[in-house]
Amino acid sequence: MMKRILSVLILSVVLFGCARVNVPRQTVFLSCQVDSIPYRIPAVAELQDGSVMLLADYRHCFSDIGFGRVDIRGKVLSPDGRSWGEEFTLVEGTGVEGAVDCGYGDPAIVADRESEAVLVSLVCGNTVYWHPTTTRQNPNRISLMRSSDSGKTWSLEEVTEQIYTLFDEAPDGCVQSCFIASGKIFQSRVIKVGTHYRIYAALTARPNGNRVIYSDDFGKTWNVLGDLGQLPVPYGDEPKCEELPDGRVVISSRAMGGRYFNIYTYTDAATGEGSWDEVAPSGKRAKGCISLENACNGEILILPAVRNADKAEVYLALQSVPFGPGRTNVGIYAKELPSDLSAITAKDLAADWNMKYQISDTWSAYSTMIQLRNGDIAFYHEESHNGMDKTYDMIYQELSLETITSGQYSASAR
Repeated sequence: MMKRILSVLILSVVLFGCARVNVPRQTVFLSCQVDSIPYRIPAVAELQDGSVMLLADYRHCFSDIGFGRVDIRGKVLSPDGRSWGEEFTLVEGTGVEGAVDCGYGDPAIVADRESEAVLVSLVCGNTVYWHPTTTRQNPNRISLMRSSDSGKTWSLEEVTEQIYTLFDEAPDGCVQSCFIASGKIFQSRVIKVGTHYRIYAALTARPNGNRVIYSDDFGKTWNVLGDLGQLPVPYGDEPKCEELPDGRVVISSRAMGGRYFNIYTYTDAATGEGSWDEVAPSGKRAKGCISLENACNGEILILPAVRNADKAEVYLALQSVPFGPGRTNVGIYAKELPSDLSAITAKDLAADWNMKYQISDTWSAYSTMIQLRNGDIAFYHEESHNGMDKTYDMIYQELSLETITSGQYSASAR
């Protein structure tokens, strides 16, 4: 028996890296106390050594980025899952009215799978995304932070013009206001053209909804995914990107009552040429990802799995949303993807999400998740016990696929 246990442990290390403890639900950043500066907006990445970095807004202005001073705070969980580092300030806003560095918020993060490089996108400045005075001439500003040593040191660069210029020649007119949606910047598992595997950033933009940009040099330069005249989700709100196993790109966008999905198919992956499918809603009518009486930021994952009933290797899609009503009861929808993945359409992806796992039983809103090297899902979300004032604690936990799917699926080593 002891030899068998040791064999299982060794196999786990070979397949998924260093064995780590099962990290239970815990509060990482605490807002729900009298007169405290609130935290919001979860972002998570697994670093090269297996440690997990969590980021969040620290809102001195008590509101969204653009209304005043906002800092970005972080914590790092050790590779074995047993201890947290000290809370740190990634970047600090000045609070100076009108300044580019007035505030920094809405973090989205990616850690390179082949190096110690880490990239974080941020909204910066003192303009508000949706406000009519925020225009191409007075834009919602964007900064990138880069680290080459797993977050020990960082550089900061404003890239507002670099991003906005990509859309200045669009047939329907330039982008007036945009930002990279918070949570996770997605890195391809299969497409590597430049120095790094390709990364995708999904933009909330007005007018005309979502856009997707990509980079083959880990964020030094960017390109538009698809033709400027073909919009992935013309009416979309905060979006996320993922990837089907054949390299096609999935966008999942926030919508009242659920999500919008679309899929980009390459005709030439090296040049980025291709086209978007027709956008498809996922909600009650499609038996999809229902977010009852709310629209909220969530996260999508597509990952290999083993169907436990017959040990078949399959792919699962996971999507987090507040189940509702309103911004309550955050959880994860799941579905098995069809065996012929090359034939799946946006409409197919949007429909028939037949599994769900509830994580929160109270007021809860934004969420993000990644799959760790050991196969578990690192889940990070906002949760409040103060009702409608939306003062959120930031909650982290690690969940197995067996837990999320009620024992129907396990993590795969593929």
